Formats: sequence, C-alpha cells, structure tokens
Amino acid sequence: MDEAQESLEEKSDDTGARLGMWLFILSELLLFGGMFILYAAYRYKNSADFHLASMELEVGLGTLNTLLLLTSSFCVAVSVAAIQRGERRLSILLLGVTVLLGLLFLVNKGVEWGAKIEHGLYPNSSVLLGRPKGEGLFFGLYYVMTGLHGLHVLVGVAVLAVMAWFILREKITRTRFVPLENAGLYWHLVDIIWLFLFPLFYLIR
Repeated sequence: MDEAQESLEEKSDDTGARLGMWLFILSELLLFGGMFILYAAYRYKNSADFHLASMELEVGLGTLNTLLLLTSSFCVAVSVAAIQRGERRLSILLLGVTVLLGLLFLVNKGVEWGAKIEHGLYPNSSVLLGRPKGEGLFFGLYYVMTGLHGLHVLVGVAVLAVMAWFILREKITRTRFVPLENAGLYWHLVDIIWLFLFPLFYLIR
C-alpha cells in the first residue's frame, strides 16, 4: 500500500514539474514574442536603416551558431532517450557534448560582439551617433535580444551540467528522468528562440 501511494505521489510530482516547465516556457515565449513585435515595428518604420545596419553582421558567424545549437538540441534529445533506456554513460556523454556546443556558441557570440564593439557599432557610440537613427535602433535591439538569449544559453549550460552530475550520482535514472526532460525542453526553447533571431538580424535584409 505504501509503495502504491509513493508511486502515485511520484507521478503527481512529475506531472506538476512538467506543467510548471510548460508554463515557464510560455512566459519566455511571451517575453521574446514581445521583443519580436517591437523589432518588427521599428523595422517597418526604419526599413532602409535596418537594411544598412544588418549588412554589418556576418552571416557566416550566425550560421555557425545556428548549426551549433541545432546539433546541441539533437544531442540533448538523444540524451533524454538514452537515460530512459538506462544508458547512463551515453546520456552523460551527450550532455557533455551539448554543454561544449553551448559554450562554443557563447564564445562565437562573444567574438562577434567584440568585433562590432571594436568598430564602434554599439549603442550611443560616436560611430552610430553619426549615422541615421534607425541604425542605432537596430544595434540596440541586436545587443538586447541576442544578449538576453545568450544569458539563457549560459543558464541552460549550467542546468545541463547539473543534470549530468545528477545522472552520475544516480539522482536521475531511467524511472526518474523528468528533471532532465525539463532541462531538455528548456534547451529546445533556447534553440527555437535563436531560430527566430537568426533570420531577423542576419538574413532579412
């Protein structure tokens, strides 16, 4: 009887954890959705300036970051499937690859930011103040939106590293994998957001 009650409580906790994660994801989508709408409104009013400013971004770097995140999402999905089959080592290995790819994304983004800042392309710089207002708006949105996304990537990397540790300590197993599943959902969210940011800033010109 006690075992049955414990099983029911565990299933209830899992359901609550999943529901909480989906509510969190919804709130994040609303946050970035608002930013996307703001971007669209400013672009509509300053289409020529946004076009010129977007030419300053390197599509190659943006494409590389896209490939890094897409690959990492695949790895974390397979990691969740692996732990469900009881393959702990494979799950940990794939999480390690995901963390590495996430860090490479951040390094790549840091290099890109550094190059733009070195050329004076940042809000209120003397270079942008001498250009049309729309270009300043573009780079303001670029730094805010990609910076907020980068913060989410950093958090995701930390969470996945903790998940790997939990698997190693057998706190996450083939029967108790919801925390890893939720962490994977968060990482997919990070990936989806970038799939909107990439065309907005790098491809639509």
